[in-house]
Amino acid sequence: MIKVENVSKEFRLSKEQRKEHPTNDKYTLAVNNLSFSCNPGEVFSLLGPNGAGKTTTLRMLSTILQPSSGKIEICGVDAVKYPREARRKIGFLTGSTGLYARLSANEVIDYFASLYNVPNNVLKERKAYLYDLLNMNEFASKKIGKMSTGMKQKVSICRTMIHDPEVLILDEPTSGLDVITAEGIIQLIRDYKSQNKTVLFSSHIMGEVDLLSDRLAIIHNGTLKHQGTMAEFRTDMEGQSLTGAFINIVQS
Repeated sequence: MIKVENVSKEFRLSKEQRKEHPTNDKYTLAVNNLSFSCNPGEVFSLLGPNGAGKTTTLRMLSTILQPSSGKIEICGVDAVKYPREARRKIGFLTGSTGLYARLSANEVIDYFASLYNVPNNVLKERKAYLYDLLNMNEFASKKIGKMSTGMKQKVSICRTMIHDPEVLILDEPTSGLDVITAEGIIQLIRDYKSQNKTVLFSSHIMGEVDLLSDRLAIIHNGTLKHQGTMAEFRTDMEGQSLTGAFINIVQS
């Protein structure tokens, strides 16, 4: 489970940044008093336009960033006070996470499994499951530096899930993937939901959001604009497309 209570995040602006915008403010508020919860056995979508504060929020949830104020709990663990303990329960995928170019996919996956103390017999089973799902067997021994964007994305997803985390945080998980592999990721998310695990999902593909989401939140300029079930969102659309309803909420 994820619980976010009154979370805000401020960043200090450099002189160059203040000139670029322009502003005399020394700080910018990227996330403003945000509260929501993600429950086991459901897929929760966090949506917003570019610059809305989604990535900052996801990085705070994953303990990469510390909030300026507020509280974050991951499976009952205070992620602000005990980030290492919370991190063990999380699988986090973000597009900005790098891979080791000189290592093969196998070496990257084995390395990250070792960080989570995954037993060898469990690692073998997890790799077989994920490699088949992501069609990775053909390039498992290939160096990351020689892979296509889609191949790298598959390795990143596998690395995120190799330790079978209780909480899965996915930022644009199907980015760069072909239709068949993207469908595999959607099935994987459904499998995690059926195992009563917590899935937080962010995507710009509204079809995926509609297909997967049980509940959703929409943020803009760091502020919560909408929160509710997907069924309620569909009811409130009043004949609009999902994209149209999203735009109306953001612009309201």
